[in-house]
Amino acid sequence: MRKFTGPQLVVATHNIGKLEEIADLLRPYDVVLTSNADHGLPEPEETEPTFVGNARIKAHAAAKATSLPALADDSGIAIDALNGAPGVYTADWAETENGRDFVMAMTRSWNELEAVNAPFPRKARFCSTLVLAWPDGHDEVFEGVMEGQVVWPMRGNQGHGYDPVFQPDGFEITCGEMDRWEKNKISHRGVAFQKLVAGCFA
Repeated sequence: MRKFTGPQLVVATHNIGKLEEIADLLRPYDVVLTSNADHGLPEPEETEPTFVGNARIKAHAAAKATSLPALADDSGIAIDALNGAPGVYTADWAETENGRDFVMAMTRSWNELEAVNAPFPRKARFCSTLVLAWPDGHDEVFEGVMEGQVVWPMRGNQGHGYDPVFQPDGFEITCGEMDRWEKNKISHRGVAFQKLVAGCFA
């Protein structure tokens, strides 16, 4: 496994919340982080049907454009009773002409669960795939999952995305009710990051 030797790393995202979470997780390693926005990079089209495929697209596009190592995350929620949807299309379900509306996406998901009379608990999982890519085309892949269930109504205003309707196994509160930095320790992205740090930074 290739080690990251730094000091600069491009986080291949325009999502400020995601950038802040990644910065917090990598704080002990004295890495200088920049984002796609800092380099004026567009969001590449995500054309793969898997999290790892889309994370690879984003990481390699940023690494090639900046000649720096780049880290990309592709993540989403997979709901069992919806045959794994929205999955890689989690963000797409939130897209509107005026940006992403996750309240709309969460409402759609719940309505679809109701339409199929899905049994309780309505099992789901958050999935995260991290790809660390180098300009020479090499990459390392790390995956994390957080199991839980979809609940209703929405609870909490912490975090982002589907956090207000996702209750992790072993908890009575949603991710939207958790302190976001505490959530990072158990989240799908947190699990993937533990693997990333052990493999490439430790």
